[in-house]
Parts: sequence; structure tokens; C-alpha cells
Amino acid sequence: MSKTITSLELEDRQVGKNLYSYQKGAINKIFKCFEEAPEDYHLLYQLPTGGGKTVIFSEIVRQYLKHHKKKVLVMTHRIELCRQTSNMLEEFGVVNKVVSSKANLDDQAQYSCFVAMVETLNNRLQEDKLDISDIGLVIIDEAHYNSFTKLFKYFEKSFILGVTATPLSSNIKLPMKDNYDELIVGETIESLINNEFLSQADIYSYNVGLTSLVVGANGDYTVKSSEDLYTNNDMLTKLMQAYEERSKGKKTLIFNNGINTSLHVYDTFRAAGYPVAHLDNTNTKKERRKILKWFNQTPDAILTSVSILTTGFDEPTVESIILNRATKSLTLYYQMIGRGSRILHNKNTFTVIDLGNNLHRFGPWGADLDWQRIFKSPNFYLDNILSDEDLEDNFRYEMPEELRAEFSNSDVVYFNIKETYISAVRNGESSKVVLERSIEHHAKICIENSQDMYDALDLAKKLGDDIDYRIHRYTKCISKSTFNFVEWLKNDYRLKLRAYLRSNFDEVFEEIHGRPAES
Repeated sequence: MSKTITSLELEDRQVGKNLYSYQKGAINKIFKCFEEAPEDYHLLYQLPTGGGKTVIFSEIVRQYLKHHKKKVLVMTHRIELCRQTSNMLEEFGVVNKVVSSKANLDDQAQYSCFVAMVETLNNRLQEDKLDISDIGLVIIDEAHYNSFTKLFKYFEKSFILGVTATPLSSNIKLPMKDNYDELIVGETIESLINNEFLSQADIYSYNVGLTSLVVGANGDYTVKSSEDLYTNNDMLTKLMQAYEERSKGKKTLIFNNGINTSLHVYDTFRAAGYPVAHLDNTNTKKERRKILKWFNQTPDAILTSVSILTTGFDEPTVESIILNRATKSLTLYYQMIGRGSRILHNKNTFTVIDLGNNLHRFGPWGADLDWQRIFKSPNFYLDNILSDEDLEDNFRYEMPEELRAEFSNSDVVYFNIKETYISAVRNGESSKVVLERSIEHHAKICIENSQDMYDALDLAKKLGDDIDYRIHRYTKCISKSTFNFVEWLKNDYRLKLRAYLRSNFDEVFEEIHGRPAES
């Protein structure tokens, strides 16, 4: 059970100077393991994004150097994290050397602590330019990335401490249990929220058809298939509607799976008159600093990006996160949402809009995950994640609030295609009756909320998402879903709905309202 954080601790928050009770507890556990385990032990420590992993391992480095005569190496996977880590260590009084590609290592003997990016370190070790003979402790930030494991051979007599928010390998073929002997699980997201260290996420999920997406060799959706889906007008419209419903006026960070998608998003929001900027890994350092400064200083700013801000980016003023992509990676899901979880004196909640069925796939951010079981049996966890087909089988179309208000006279606007199909088959009827009954239902709710036929026809035009949902459900039932056939059905359905309204409006209106329609 987590300790309750005292109000005094909350008032005295000073990064690098004061530690909270759960951070002290983690440090004690890690040092206990360090003292009792062999010198080549590999320990993994889990703590949610925002919990202060860098603070914890900086204090560990400080204490280690104080009580041991060996040196420390901290590894990261990105140059930005190198600089942030180096600065944090300095705050703890740890003088350190950043081993960059251009660093002069002639003075390395003067340092007891080194910070290096994994690829740069690998090159320096192959060139034999860095003396690692006296490294007693190796700390690996964002340890779930597998790029680090190729360097383990250089540190066979060092204690290795990996830290991560999600102890699930980025490569399913290289489970973390193969490289780490033990996992220590830190404070939960729920506890950090309850003790006011993290903000509460209000998550809104919009059902999206993802069966067109292709899974690549890395186990996640390919950029090409994602861009094909997320750059079409329907998805861009859905994104804009979701933003205007839930995030309008809030500082918003949008994550995409592809530069082209992000640029389409930028154009869409800019055309609508919203303050928006785009950022990806092709931007220069100067451009990036300028964009991030603008984002920090603009209250209702929208920043659309591609992966680059999932780690090493800390902007507490973010009020809304939009996942404009689907991912198979639990780690990425947590990283993206975590960018909005930083707490401020006037911010204890933030909004998450999910446009990739990620909430249905992984569960709520901050749910009580059994990290020990995931660490020990990652394949069991991964094999039990629902496929996109299974997820979509459980979907039920819900009208947006604004649209539902236009159908306020109708008690029921949902129509169960699958149930209607099963009933038709059992009765020996043709599958075509399913769409006929669906059209009758759509016509009924249009007429229920209209004064004349033109009102009804106007309402019918607004049912596009519901029609598309029903068509997709229908094609699943009849096991026929080629792109051309589905598109033909959608168009044919719209034509037949309008024709039905023109032919049957007066009769149905009088049946519903008990009086003739106004002429």
C-alpha cells in the first residue's frame, strides 16, 4: 500500500533537492538489491512517466559515488535525453561528462560519471576511445528500447539498473526478462494522481475502423497504411469534430504516425483559423526551439507532431492530448498520454481524445496493470490483446452530442445490424432485408424530428457516419467487403434513403404524429 504524501512534501517540491517518500523508498529498495546481489546483476525499475525516474537515479548516482570507488555510466537513446540527464545530475552535485560524437575524451580520467547516447557510446567503445574498466554501475534510461542490449557485453562485471515506465520490450522477439534478472515495481499512476503528483486523464474514445491498417515487421502499424487512413477527409473531419467537442481552446498536442498525416492535420486546423504548428524530426534545432517556445507561450496552441515528443519532452501546460493514430505498443500508448499528465497549481485534469481504438485495446491509462506478470510473461499479455476485428465487433455507433440533439424526438437512434441479420437468416429471408429495415429506421428518426420532407432530407445528409458504420457491420455479416463493393453500398444506401423519404414521408409522418404533414 502506498504511503499518503504529506502536504509539507507537496509544498517543498524542489527537483534535485528534496525527495518524496516513495522516491526514497525506491532508492532504498534498489540499494538493498545492489548490496545483496552479485556485481553483474541486472535490475529493472518501473515508475510511471512523471514520477521522477531521473530524480531517483540521479540521487542513486550521487550516493553510489559517495560510497564506492568505481565510476558510473548513464545511457540514453536520444541526445536530448543526454543533455537533460546531465543537467539533472549537475543539480544533484554530480559532475559528469557527456560522451557525444564530438566530445574530447582526453580529460575522461577527471570524471567519475559519464552520460552517453547508446549509438555514440557504441562507436566510442569500438574505437577504444573510452576507458570503461572502472565502471561499477550502469544506468539505462528508457530501458524498454532494445538498442541498449548490444552494449551489455562490455559491462559483464557491472551492476546494471534499467529504468522505464513500461517494462515491455519494444521488440517482442527480445523480451526484457532475457536481459534483466528482476523487476521492482514503483508507485502506480493511480497513487500518483491521488497524491497530486500527476493529473487525472479524462479519456474520450471515438470508434475508428482500422482493418485497413497493416502491421509491419516491428509489430506496429506501418506508416504508409496509417497515412492512407488518417489523411482521408472522413478522418480529418472526425479529428476536427472531436477537437471542437472536447479540446477547443485548450493547449493541445496531437500525435500522428507519419509526417504527411501531421502536415494534413496542420493544414486542416490552419484553414479553420486555429493557432497550429507542425514538428517532426526533419526540423532543425533552431526551428524546434522556436516552435516549442511558441507552444509554451500560446495558451490555446495546437502542436501536431510525429513521435519526436513521446520522450524527453516536458511541457506541463499541455491540457489536451489527441492520439490521431493507432498503435500496437503499450509503451507508446502510455508515453503519448503521459505528455499531458504533468500537474500544475491550476491543472489537475487533462483531456485525451483517442482516434485509434487504443483505449479499447489497452484499457484506461493508469489501469492497474500487473507489471510483474507482463515482465515475466510478455507473450501471454500480447497474445491476449484484442485484434482490430474483435475490437470493431464490439463497437456501437454513438451519435455526437450535437447531432443527437437534432434527433431529440427519437427515443432510440441505434439500429442493431448484426441482430437484424441473424434474425433474417433464421427466418429464411434474404440478407437484403437488413438494409431495407435499416433504411426504414433511418427514415423514421428523420421524420420524427422534421416538419416537412425537406427537413427530413436535410437530417438524412447528417447521418453519414451512422450509415458508414451500418454498412461496415453489414458487410462483415455477409463476409463480403471489397473496397469497391463497400463504397457502392454506401452510395446506394444514401440514394435509397432519400428515395424512401420522398415516397413515404406523408404516410410515415401521419403515422408518427397522428396528423398530416404541413403542406
